Amino acid sequence: MPRPLPVPTEDEPAFWAGGAAGHLLVHRCRACRNWFHPPAPVCPSCFDRDVGPEPVSGRATVWAATVNHQPWFPSLPPPYVVAIVELAEQPGLRMLTNVVGCDPARVAPGMAVAVEFEPLADEIWLPVFRPSAP
Repeated sequence: MPRPLPVPTEDEPAFWAGGAAGHLLVHRCRACRNWFHPPAPVCPSCFDRDVGPEPVSGRATVWAATVNHQPWFPSLPPPYVVAIVELAEQPGLRMLTNVVGCDPARVAPGMAVAVEFEPLADEIWLPVFRPSAP
């Protein structure tokens, strides 16, 4: 059984599809240049509607993390890390994700991570993060 698929809103298709080209696409306001996530039709800083997805570096730092030990989905055996990472582009630019490729007990706030993508469906690429050099 595969991971449950997200159901993208009308603002999210680029975010979910960007991984096909290896890009993490995050919404940015063209007026005030503020990055924000999750995608929305209006900038949460200046309320301008001229917003859209732009690629980010994919570098981040773990801001908070927890280890799940419950077997919620057969395709996602525990233990696994659920984390909030802060993207390098802007303080406070955070996203919920999984940290993969290491012992879950090693994941801690301040850990440097980088994005990679898990293909889930034709238009859905799940961004996950793996430990990296700072």
